Amino acid sequence: MAISKTSRTNSGISPYSGTWDENALRHLLRRVHFGVKLEDLAYFKTKSLSQVIDEILDIDYSTPTPPINNYNENNPDANVPAGETWVNDYNGLLNNVRRNSFRWWWTGQIINHDRTIREKMVLFWHNHFSTQSAVYAWANFGYTHIELLRSNCLKNFKTLTKDVTLDPAMLVFLNGERNTKTAPDENYSRELQELFTLGKGPDSKYTEDDVLAGARVLTGWRINKSTGVVYFQANRHDDTDKVFSSFYNNTTIAGKSGADGEAEVDDLIDMIFNQNEVAKHIVRKLYRWFVYYDIDSDTETNVIEPLANIFRANNYEVKPVLEALLKSEHFFDNANRGAFIKSPTDFTMGLCRTFDMTFPKANDYVNQYRAWYYLYNGARIQQQQLGDPPSVAGWQAYYQVPQYHELWVNSDTLPNRNKISDYLVTTGYTVGAEKLKIDALEYAKKFPSPEDPNKLIDDMLIHLHTLDVNQAQRDYMKSILLSGQINDSYWTDAWNSYYSDQNSTAKATVVNTRLRFLVKYLMNLAEFQLS
Repeated sequence: MAISKTSRTNSGISPYSGTWDENALRHLLRRVHFGVKLEDLAYFKTKSLSQVIDEILDIDYSTPTPPINNYNENNPDANVPAGETWVNDYNGLLNNVRRNSFRWWWTGQIINHDRTIREKMVLFWHNHFSTQSAVYAWANFGYTHIELLRSNCLKNFKTLTKDVTLDPAMLVFLNGERNTKTAPDENYSRELQELFTLGKGPDSKYTEDDVLAGARVLTGWRINKSTGVVYFQANRHDDTDKVFSSFYNNTTIAGKSGADGEAEVDDLIDMIFNQNEVAKHIVRKLYRWFVYYDIDSDTETNVIEPLANIFRANNYEVKPVLEALLKSEHFFDNANRGAFIKSPTDFTMGLCRTFDMTFPKANDYVNQYRAWYYLYNGARIQQQQLGDPPSVAGWQAYYQVPQYHELWVNSDTLPNRNKISDYLVTTGYTVGAEKLKIDALEYAKKFPSPEDPNKLIDDMLIHLHTLDVNQAQRDYMKSILLSGQINDSYWTDAWNSYYSDQNSTAKATVVNTRLRFLVKYLMNLAEFQLS
């Protein structure tokens, strides 16, 4: 007798009609933000589900302040004064320090992100349209690439795909600038179809000949390394007809000569986006990013296919898809809550936001960038390096069957996670006059009843964990606050004594020492690793 596999969840994309409470709000914010700030919870909790998601998807597309010369002390820049932006100056001799400036600046954008989904989407697209700064080399190209993703993060995917195709970082990374009629390079054409649009699903049946034909379409593109301007060079373009397989309905892209040759890119993109698999492939990637890594047959039927239909019906606009997903019963299904292992970026930058850590101000930009470096490096040693995914496929945790997100935690990365959280709550990093550190005392003050050890532990657990902990763990947490004593008053008296005399260093030390140990313990539990 055949044994049927029990479905993980049968919910679909019908609007969520369950309880809209702080638990549901926290689940939403954990997925769309990096860390959950108490002030964001307070801001959103009086709003309806629809109002919250509408605001989260209302992207500010204005360009943030670009990365600056933070390196001048050790690497003098003849063209760009200290504190000014280098993004429009092309100086290959400073690429190494400028790439660091770019990475650390990007870390700062994540830590300081607004209440929208923007920065989560920038990282999503960076993983999808993966490039490596070590390969394209030019720091300017890295900045241009990320700003392209940021300025289109919830807009039209088809338009973004064409723009990425002709983006300097991508043209270098996948050899597009070397693709000529006499030596067609298949690298970008292959990844355009295999990774960026159609995927590797059973219904993506393009052929090797299609890859080669696509490469011939894309010949002739160059980059001016003094300005970053991408241009088309007709004498390097293959102007003969390109014939595609039956998967593409035997389409022929007519060869065009002279300046008209650059229009063949549009013909190629149009042909690819006529395939239904494009919508399903991108929806699956969005699902694995925001909901859960495993897509069973019921999820494919109840979630992926309906969302793909929305995607196609809206001419590949991304926002309607995410709106339907984030407002759906499936997104809020209990099976999908606390089901993710946080990515290194989510874990590390999320710490800063969750505990509202203080950073050097913009006028102390050298130390500000140094502080961002410490967090960038924290994610890097957990195997997620901003600007340099390990391959063109992105980070394995988003595609490697069957482990997926479990790859984030191993014998090397888990101790590094604990080291980072331990260090931030105990010693911290000294950056100029600032201490980059979790202030456990200020954190406790944000809760309504910090003098009550039971309520304080409850409030911290609700904020920091997605799953409840057992009673033995709660008892141990309480013993930390009570310093091994029995009566709750041992903590209450200590807190009230401090709170009534906050200028007393001795009284602050008594409660702060216990709070640091409590927060450290909370962050070392397995439940803290989940989103």
